[in-house]
Amino acid sequence: MQHDGPSGAGLDTDATGASPTDAQRIVAALDLETKVRLLSGADKWHTEGVPSAGIAAVLMTDGPHGLRRQATEGDHLGMAGSVPATCFPPAVTLAASWDPGLLAEVGAALGREAQTQGVSVILGPGLNLKRHPAGGRNFEYLSEDPLLAGRLAAALVRGIQSQGVGACLKHFASNHQETFRMVVDTLVDERTLREQELRAFEIAVTEGRPWTVMCAYNRLNGTYCSDHRWLLTEVLRDEWRFDGLVMTDWAAMHDRAAATVAGCDLEMPGSNGAFDAETLAAVHDGTLDEGEVDRCATRVVELLLRAAANRDTTASYDVDTHHALARRTAAAGTVLLTNDGTLPLQVDAAGDTAAAPLGSVALIGALATRPRFQGAGSSQVNPHRVDDLRSNLEERLSADTALRYAPGYDPDSGATTDHLVAQAVDAASDAEVAVVVVGLPASYESEGFDREHVALPAGHTRVVEAVLDTGTPTVVVLQNGAPVVLPWAPRAAAIVEGYLGGQAGGAALADVLVGDAEPGGRLAESFPVAVADLPSHANFAAHPKQVQHREGPLIGYRFHDRLGIPAAFPFGHGLSYTSFDTSEVAVTGDAPAITVAVTVTNTGPRTGSEVLQLYLRAPQGTLWRADKELVAHAKVTLDPGTSQRVELHLDRRSFAVYDVTQAAWVIEPGSYTLLLGRSSSDILHRHAVDVDTGDHLTPATIPDSVTATDEEFAQLLGRALPTPDPVRPFTRDTPVADLDATPLGARAQQLLLTAARRTIGREIPAAEASMHRMLEALLREAPLRSIVLLAGNKPSLKAVDAIVDLLNGRVRDQMEAGIGRVRQLLKLDDETR
Repeated sequence: MQHDGPSGAGLDTDATGASPTDAQRIVAALDLETKVRLLSGADKWHTEGVPSAGIAAVLMTDGPHGLRRQATEGDHLGMAGSVPATCFPPAVTLAASWDPGLLAEVGAALGREAQTQGVSVILGPGLNLKRHPAGGRNFEYLSEDPLLAGRLAAALVRGIQSQGVGACLKHFASNHQETFRMVVDTLVDERTLREQELRAFEIAVTEGRPWTVMCAYNRLNGTYCSDHRWLLTEVLRDEWRFDGLVMTDWAAMHDRAAATVAGCDLEMPGSNGAFDAETLAAVHDGTLDEGEVDRCATRVVELLLRAAANRDTTASYDVDTHHALARRTAAAGTVLLTNDGTLPLQVDAAGDTAAAPLGSVALIGALATRPRFQGAGSSQVNPHRVDDLRSNLEERLSADTALRYAPGYDPDSGATTDHLVAQAVDAASDAEVAVVVVGLPASYESEGFDREHVALPAGHTRVVEAVLDTGTPTVVVLQNGAPVVLPWAPRAAAIVEGYLGGQAGGAALADVLVGDAEPGGRLAESFPVAVADLPSHANFAAHPKQVQHREGPLIGYRFHDRLGIPAAFPFGHGLSYTSFDTSEVAVTGDAPAITVAVTVTNTGPRTGSEVLQLYLRAPQGTLWRADKELVAHAKVTLDPGTSQRVELHLDRRSFAVYDVTQAAWVIEPGSYTLLLGRSSSDILHRHAVDVDTGDHLTPATIPDSVTATDEEFAQLLGRALPTPDPVRPFTRDTPVADLDATPLGARAQQLLLTAARRTIGREIPAAEASMHRMLEALLREAPLRSIVLLAGNKPSLKAVDAIVDLLNGRVRDQMEAGIGRVRQLLKLDDETR
């Protein structure tokens, strides 16, 4: 089936847009008001154009794993519908493939669909590191490791942009939690920031060359990311040579004048000129140089010209071809966590020595018929179609194999009943093998709020344990966007981590279960035994105004391996249906330019893939360091009995750490160990190498424990620990939730929420629990200024400032007069009383 776009001129694949000189010339001809207007979007999804120069606006849309182009003006939260598009597996599943080539294919498919829909910029990929498994948006991010995240993001960017469509890296930087994400201040020492979060973005920027970058909502070490000149100019542009446009996350603009100086070029979405008057006033009174406005406006025009030069109005794509790619990708990201030999299910009698097909299989779990295939929030895609496991398994099973289904639990809430459990037990008791499908409903993980725990719904766990109690060999299939704890894991015959498989995920799971496809994935994140073990846990979503990264570099496997606290399933882990041998390991070159070569042989009966992972153990004692860090990786696919020679290359940055005192990347002299393995904890080969480049490394504070004390953290930060913002006095940055600190504020809060729901909200189906939670979190946790921006300058920033002044200066006996004034400023009529 062919999906065609509008007819017209074709794509010039060599076009890179007009030169900066052309953009500067265009901007020079504009008056100040027009230039300032260019620094904000025209609506939810379009930039402004330059009609006087014949330059059209640019359309952008969400699209980390599929386009979410809304036919109407729409919203940024995924509440309104969107035109159909291919829903590829989200980032969590893509990352589990460990396959940059595959991600480039997916990116190219996304780019083709964007061209077909007239979209010039796709808002993705996201690559914030997974600091804590309860992060509500972890499904939209790639990994806990910066090297893997950065290289996979760069591949996606290259794929998207190969089609003449811009990518947008997000959320820059340190947006690791959803709780109060619009106001929270992330405190992290510079070395940790440089080597972890910024390292991922650096790789994606320098290797992928994205057209755009999106700044995050949060503050970073005291400064909002939209206003952060060190982040957006000194690091991103000056050090990494980024030459594209920086835009805000939706309603993340804090102070337009400060952001313009910082290098944030574009406020999105359009806010109906909310900041224009202040920006113009800043230019007129000399606090903002017009040259800074020109610089940002020029970057906007450069994007417009680049998009126009690459626009392909003849673009089309084949829906079936993209569905097949989505199916192949979902299987490649499926991770076989455990297997006692029950998988793959025996469904064919092929050959004289083959076992007979299974006589009966029980399929249990409502997610087998109503799959959870993508995350909730702004990334939600309206898929062309959705494959479910039950239908595809029924088609694939032998005519001699009976498949009996039981729902087990409610697919929306995850709750179960005695009757549903009894049905599941009955089905499993009569089967040779039981397949139980469980996971996380959308109400458990979504943009807008963090997970309250990392367990499965109690109803899911009850069903799994009841089926295990029957004694029937039980395969548990997971559909979730982030790690979960599995206390029953040792009792299962096999556990398949299907993650969120996209629109073809059900068919891909069937392929993996019966052996038509291999479980090609390896974990790109660690699954802890208990989140209480994690050093980041005590400082995750614990305070609305501040989060302290006292764990330093110790997230994910860097923590587990450094402290000797095993993960339930370690980073890089994943089993296969075949077996591999690695041999003839050779290390050549002069350190730090080293090549590790190894021969990989498929010694098993099936075609399969192996992921080689090279870790580096550095000298200890000078810096706070992990036990080992991933420095190279490669995925190879081999037929039975075949071999391939694989080379893994290291360079100076593979060994370097960031010396804050010298403001430079340096290599500590000493003995290093190269560790070649199948996961962070399954090491096959070790090789020592001495490195001395003549660099001198400045010693730094090493905490005595897994998390830094107040004194140690202050030393790492290089300054005294800041006190979190007080609730009062109220400001533009006050979250709506804080207004109830005073009686008058509480009344104003209810009026403001009424106005915001009326303007921002819309009728949401009662069943969409995640959307209700997300909207309420947004409205309560957003700062007052963001409510203005999301509502299109209604109320205006001036009105909010007046409300803030009123709330800060009134006393209780003047409450009614104050409420009347608030109502007037919000332009509320009697019906909202």
